[in-house]
Amino acid sequence: MLKENIRSIRKSRGLSQEELAIKLNVVRQTISKWEQGLSVPDSEMLISISEIFETPVNILLGENISESKGDDLKTISEKLEIINLQLLQRKIARRKMIHWILISLCVIIIVIFLFLILLNSPYFNFDYNNPENAVLGVLFHSFEWLFVRIAPIIFIASIIGIVLTRKKV
Repeated sequence: MLKENIRSIRKSRGLSQEELAIKLNVVRQTISKWEQGLSVPDSEMLISISEIFETPVNILLGENISESKGDDLKTISEKLEIINLQLLQRKIARRKMIHWILISLCVIIIVIFLFLILLNSPYFNFDYNNPENAVLGVLFHSFEWLFVRIAPIIFIASIIGIVLTRKKV
């Protein structure tokens, strides 16, 4: 709600993100993050935005004038708390997704290593006089050579990532 309101009011006032950023004394990327919902302005910045837009803060936060409460700062803090909780939930969901992707990557690396061990490097048995077999043997050998050297590094980095993204108690 806040992100749409900032974007629509900014556009209705004919301001670019850069112009609004200059008026608020922030970088343009900050305005972009607010409009994408990746972050939210603090209460002081909300007041500055409302002054520039000549719009009450409760309108920025999506509240109708008829729903106005007596204590604007309390209302603002409640809405900011809700927005911060939503951002926290997104961060937790993103962390879980990365955690499971890293676990999957480790499993895939282990499966490929087991596959290579079970195959016992079949490219040694290829008939390199046959051009099709020679190309296939070289491709397989290249993959195996590269995989055996890079996979341990990726595996260790993934294990570190799993440890860093695990749920903290």
